[in-house]
Amino acid sequence: MNLVRRAKEEDIPRILELLYQVDMVHHEGRPDLFKGPATKYNAEELEEIFKDDRTPVFVCVNEDGMVLGHLFGIFKQVLDDSVQTDIKTLYIDDICVDEKARGQGVGKTLYEFIRGFAKQEDCYNITLNVWSCNPGAMKFYESMGLVPQKIGLEEIIMKK
Repeated sequence: MNLVRRAKEEDIPRILELLYQVDMVHHEGRPDLFKGPATKYNAEELEEIFKDDRTPVFVCVNEDGMVLGHLFGIFKQVLDDSVQTDIKTLYIDDICVDEKARGQGVGKTLYEFIRGFAKQEDCYNITLNVWSCNPGAMKFYESMGLVPQKIGLEEIIMKK
């Protein structure tokens, strides 16, 4: 049975492996935008992120304690804006399930956990961004009940 818990310093090497996997999915889909192979954060940055309650990081571990996936959250809230309301959002900055553990319910376990966590933290909604070059992720998010909030568009005007 898999368990979700806050990430700890000893999880950093495994999280770096997963961040590498995330980067490579994006690099393979959009090599014009993602350098690959790289990680979004380094070990020192992860240590600081883990210490900040505004950026909670969770891992899903199996019965042996092996990290199968991670989820990085960021609390966001615009206050006293002339246009936007004061809702509190939990933004999913990064979510990854180890490529060897996909299809085993790890992503669903992480998302259901974060949904409960966001409710507990009085969030109005959960948001995230997904690259169109990752249709598997889009399908997963839709299966979890997410719907498009806004859509980013581009026109490439310069060939590399």
